[in-house]
Amino acid sequence: MDSLQTEISACALCRDRFAATATRHVPRPVVWFESPARILIAGQAPGNRVQHSGKPFTDPSGDRLRDWMGLEAATFYDRRRVAIVPMAFCFPGYDSRGADLPPPPLCARTWRDRVMQILPDLRLTLVIGSHAMRYHLGNVESVQSAVASWRERLPSVFALPHPSWRNNGWLKRNPWFENEVLPRLRARVAEVMDG
Repeated sequence: MDSLQTEISACALCRDRFAATATRHVPRPVVWFESPARILIAGQAPGNRVQHSGKPFTDPSGDRLRDWMGLEAATFYDRRRVAIVPMAFCFPGYDSRGADLPPPPLCARTWRDRVMQILPDLRLTLVIGSHAMRYHLGNVESVQSAVASWRERLPSVFALPHPSWRNNGWLKRNPWFENEVLPRLRARVAEVMDG
């Protein structure tokens, strides 16, 4: 496992791709998992703040996600309990309009299967955002439909919208998410952590 983490941390496959973005940044893979983890957070890719901090979800999205899960930061960041494995380990950059670029598929093709093989004790997977949903859930119609069908994947998978402020409108239009999904999610997280 240590050698795989070291390999991923040193990855520079997307150097030229990132140099051509509006941010012109260098790869900085954020590797956050250990073999005994029971919960997998399968997200999109680190954001710009995470690119600088080197720690996943060190932004308001992370605050919201921890609240959704009912976890304190110390537990959330315990790699032996929670694995954070996005579809790309590096910040993909912004386009010329300042929008997030999608995670480069090369990252998942190169690393994902190898990472999943060393996480045998996963009991709960949180699939966040459309790119992660397509990979983990297959051909989903939309984020809305994947999240709305949350009961179909219990108890092992929850599809979630991204906890970004950009989804505040979605959350307001879909109060069932807070009223129905989040209590069940928190209960399942607690079960997995205590079990």
